Amino acid sequence: MPKHSSHILDFAKKGASIRLRELMDEARLLLSQFPHLRDAFDEDELPISFIVAEKSGQLTKGNRGGRRRGRMSEEAREAVSARMKK
Repeated sequence: MPKHSSHILDFAKKGASIRLRELMDEARLLLSQFPHLRDAFDEDELPISFIVAEKSGQLTKGNRGGRRRGRMSEEAREAVSARMKK
């Protein structure tokens, strides 16, 4: 992947931020005109009310990605290996 200069990346971030704000404003407008859509969502998607919620794109303390695991000691690896061989 080609490396871009920092000012190009800054422009991209600013453009993405502006576009996201436009999309959120449009969603709010649609919800105000069609209130029955407020609870509309597919089973695979988040509810519209969650998507347009303030700060919904920011990670919270309990929402930082995958679970982190500590390193296994040599003894722990051997114990797991023995259990798997059984």
